[in-house]
Amino acid sequence: MGLLQGTMLLKLMPIVDHTTTDWAQEARLLRWLTVLWLGLGLVTLFSASYSTALAETGFGWRYLLIQLLWIFLGLSAFNWIVHQPLERLVRLSGLAFFALLGLLLLTLMPALGITVNGATRWLAIGPFLIQPSELMKPLLILQAARVFGLWLKLPWGDRGIWLGLFALVIGTILLQPNLSTAMICGMALWVIALAAGWPYRILVSTALGGLFVAGFSLSMNAYQRERITAFLDPWADPMGNGYQLIQSLLAIASGGLWGSGFGFSQQKLFYLPIQYTDFIFAVYAEEFGFVGSVLLLAFLCAYATLGMRVALRATKTLHRLVATGAIVLLVGQAFLNIAVAVGIMPTTGLPLPLFSYGGSSMISSLVIAALLVRVARESRESDVINLSSKRQPRAI
Repeated sequence: MGLLQGTMLLKLMPIVDHTTTDWAQEARLLRWLTVLWLGLGLVTLFSASYSTALAETGFGWRYLLIQLLWIFLGLSAFNWIVHQPLERLVRLSGLAFFALLGLLLLTLMPALGITVNGATRWLAIGPFLIQPSELMKPLLILQAARVFGLWLKLPWGDRGIWLGLFALVIGTILLQPNLSTAMICGMALWVIALAAGWPYRILVSTALGGLFVAGFSLSMNAYQRERITAFLDPWADPMGNGYQLIQSLLAIASGGLWGSGFGFSQQKLFYLPIQYTDFIFAVYAEEFGFVGSVLLLAFLCAYATLGMRVALRATKTLHRLVATGAIVLLVGQAFLNIAVAVGIMPTTGLPLPLFSYGGSSMISSLVIAALLVRVARESRESDVINLSSKRQPRAI
């Protein structure tokens, strides 16, 4: 009886999937790399958030336990997605895309949008805040892959409608204002269009248009210009706009070759701001040192290489484009976050996928990883079951 109850409890755990032995090798490897990435992120989050949570609430495990709730939801979605045909996921994502677009527009309403640090990116759902722009990312991948994959077959009217919808999504995110998320979403759309075979003249024109929009956003938002100034010379205002970057660089430099050891970061102790979200890599680098940082970068490169291998081996355009977009929004965003922490790029506000605290980012990242695993399954397996097909009667 106890063994039976234990088996039933295991089946309820979203990390457990007894069908993986039948998966393609790339799908199994991507799944376990995602779990490894997630586990390392949890360990880092616990260290980065414990002291702050203890000071704020008297309970150091607070942020970790809340993150575990989001992980449970994200892994539940992950396990469901990897068992659904990709074409079905694309069909289902249509309504979800418009629902999230509606939520994005709601953030611009003063009575509904929640403003944090000068940006109105959140909506309140009970005691929790959700960020529609983060949840939109996997839906943007699916719809862009569908539309761009069928681009030459679509009427001009349909093309214009979808380009207008994509522009509306990015424009709404810009108005929050959230230049960093708009930038990574625009980058994902651009790379998907590139992989779909769009002419280079259109791609170059689109890239130039994106740069113009980014420049216009900078001209309209003083805080974004201040971030550029702080990036170029953080020591010009060490207690103001340059404070975050300086503390991040001090944390990374303090790690030395081998790091200070897990839990022994000093900069996280009320020196480094938002150390468990945007600058969580600085805490990781201080505690695990140069060697740990190189290993993390190597891990991300390996993940991206395996993901691109899946994309290049895909026989269907839809599969190739979904895998490409997933790599941009997972690994590409991770590299951008790390680039900010080490001072290569201005502060953007992008979370580190599967590391940073936040429910919307965590669920979105796990859903995107699930899409990549699903592509790997369908691209390398000939016996994928189409759930929409009817069961054939047995012969008697």
